[in-house]
Amino acid sequence: MMLRRVAWHRPLRWLGLWAALLAAPLVPAAEPARAIAVIYPEIGEPFRSVFARIIEGIDDQARAPVPRYAVGANANLQELAGELQRHDVRVVIALGRNGMKAATALDRDIGIVAGGVLSVPENEARGLTVHTLAPDPALLFAQLKSLLPAARRVLVVHDPRQNAWLVRRARDAAKAQGLELVAYEADDLKAALRLYQDSLAGADPRRDVLWLPQDSTTVEESTVLPLVLQESWNRNLAVFSSSVTHVKRGALFSLYPNNLELGRSLVNSALGVMAGSPGSRGVQPLKDVLVAVNVRTANHLGVPLTGRRFDLVFPEP
Repeated sequence: MMLRRVAWHRPLRWLGLWAALLAAPLVPAAEPARAIAVIYPEIGEPFRSVFARIIEGIDDQARAPVPRYAVGANANLQELAGELQRHDVRVVIALGRNGMKAATALDRDIGIVAGGVLSVPENEARGLTVHTLAPDPALLFAQLKSLLPAARRVLVVHDPRQNAWLVRRARDAAKAQGLELVAYEADDLKAALRLYQDSLAGADPRRDVLWLPQDSTTVEESTVLPLVLQESWNRNLAVFSSSVTHVKRGALFSLYPNNLELGRSLVNSALGVMAGSPGSRGVQPLKDVLVAVNVRTANHLGVPLTGRRFDLVFPEP
């Protein structure tokens, strides 16, 4: 009797296990992520830690360590291509300018998702998926209206060679928030300074705000930025920025990367490229963001911050 009971117990146990497995919710397999690799720059701190955090998010979303390759100034691209081929890599996530440069120089049919780059001219981004570090204007303007609900116009000076794509997005984002975007184009420092002087002189602090994009021509750090921040302070005009370092120097707020979440988004984009999704191509603004604020500037402008949560506060306590 004991032998018979054991013989019947085993099939029943396995039948129960199969029933439980069939009833369990389906979880997407991690197999496609094995065809992804990361190329990142061999660089020192503080950028090394930034890329390490992005890669942590990549591994987390892929649910397994993703092959990674550090590239220096004299990287052996032929050897790198051989490594990628041996791992049957179909899409690379290229981090930073050097990572993107190495990936685009590879002589093989492979998809590229770039991330951790400030800006990329649209002609360089054709056929690629590029996640820039430029915060999504929709998120910037939503934060602006949350802090300054009376704002009606956003003034911005930009170099179209760097930010034409972003300003196009910003026009639609502004309309969605009931804002008017007034964009001035400047292709050199002299033109940018003149436009800032004119726009600041005619701005109404009760309804106008100034946006500083990530733009090496129009937001030059040693000349333009101090002038703009001082003049806006004197006129009680709110300035917000796409660069967190500007908040430390006096801009009201900025959005900056949540590097762990950015890594996860890069994996999702890579899977989209692998699946042939057309929506995954082109230059993309940063959507995985944290919020920085300058409390001294907020107090100067009379912007209430009580009860609000921020990820980074200046001046630092």
